[in-house]
Amino acid sequence: MPPLEPCLRALWPAVVEERQLDTAYAFDSASQQILYVAGPLGVAGLAAWLGPVAALWTAAGLGLLGSLVVATTAPARAWQAPPRGHGAGLLGPLRSPGLVLLLIGLAGAGWTVGSQNILFIAYAGQHPGQLLGGAGSLLALAALGGLLGALAYGAVRWRSSTATRTWALAVGMAACYLPLLLLPSAGPMAVLALLSGVGLAPLLAAAFVLVAELAPTGTVTEAFAWLVTLFATGNALGYAVSGALVADSLTAVAWCSVGGIALGGVLLFGARRRLGPVPAAEEPAGPLAFG
Repeated sequence: MPPLEPCLRALWPAVVEERQLDTAYAFDSASQQILYVAGPLGVAGLAAWLGPVAALWTAAGLGLLGSLVVATTAPARAWQAPPRGHGAGLLGPLRSPGLVLLLIGLAGAGWTVGSQNILFIAYAGQHPGQLLGGAGSLLALAALGGLLGALAYGAVRWRSSTATRTWALAVGMAACYLPLLLLPSAGPMAVLALLSGVGLAPLLAAAFVLVAELAPTGTVTEAFAWLVTLFATGNALGYAVSGALVADSLTAVAWCSVGGIALGGVLLFGARRRLGPVPAAEEPAGPLAFG
């Protein structure tokens, strides 16, 4: 998959006014939630109608088309990174301690999402016929919750700092996941699935802004790429650990899911005073380089 996510997020400040950035990143996050709902349904429909090979080729074609659209737009063709800060070296954006802490905290959110997928699949398997659509319905409800959360976040004119919003939303996301430990019957579980998704998209929307604030000059795109990488790594680890636990205990998987974002939220809260941008004085101008 081409690195569209970091490229798009580096473009937003050149497309919208600064006061609109929170809303832009909220809609960015909301669009992902729409895809998480519509994508699996579309693939399932195509696979049933034309077969799985046709569904795979359709997905590949849409990915290629989307990449071409982004690459040929005027903002993408005109954008250039500002001069890279002196001494960035191989570490690039990871020179910012606050950014490193943010990425680790968001890896916990990725862990939670991966673990949640295993939880919902296993839960549906233990409650056959009780959930219309099975695990897919629970996953779609969680994505719907994320869409609603992102729209609500984007509609608010925030006065708090981006760092404060980020750690507060991480703690809020953990609170939204906590009721999953109850593992209730199918009806209440559907409600809890919707609730669990509410915090993720707003957290990512705030984190996108904070990444841009924390990244040293000239490394913004690379910083967003690290965000995608760390989130995906946490996601994969959540899948792996929960997959190893699921045969023994569904409760253990629920704790695993809640634990990822809980630890991430605690880390971001503890590091809240470190979530500040690198002082400009520490970044003397250097040779031009793409972020």
